[in-house]
Amino acid sequence: METVTLYIANLPHGACEAEVRELLAPYGECLTVRLFADRETGRPCGFGLVEMERDAAERAMAELDGAELGGRRLRLNDAAGRGIGRVAAGW
Repeated sequence: METVTLYIANLPHGACEAEVRELLAPYGECLTVRLFADRETGRPCGFGLVEMERDAAERAMAELDGAELGGRRLRLNDAAGRGIGRVAAGW
């Protein structure tokens, strides 16, 4: 099974891991989900990394990039294409 790490951005700041998993569930299983928070304040930053099977990730990117969640337009990309794939592999 080949996996891909998705970079998901512009999440509502109140979004939690369960909501991200629910959003992506129609496309496949989220193997890992990591949402980032500000180191000093602990407040959510509105982005994260999600590992999924390649086919599921490609379907999710095609259908959810630009979709709205909580009044915000989501951005989904392959994390490797953003230059953070190696960092993501170590989480």
